[in-house]
Amino acid sequence: MIGGIVMSQSNLEKQEAKLKALNQKIKDEKNKIEQRLGKQIISQANLDYANLSNDQIKLLAKQFSVSLLNDISKEIKR
Repeated sequence: MIGGIVMSQSNLEKQEAKLKALNQKIKDEKNKIEQRLGKQIISQANLDYANLSNDQIKLLAKQFSVSLLNDISKEIKR
């Protein structure tokens, strides 16, 4: 019986390690997407990275999200 518990614990630890690795992979991929999206927005808006403060970035993000949500809302109503 003890051997079975040790095997089960070992399998559980392996599964936890796989889950942790998968969660990290998801987090890394999410960060890549966020960076690419931000880069494209800055590029399309012809903004200068050097002149963007944190407050300006927050304001632009808010304006972008409001605009995007308004566009989505209009599409849904169609």
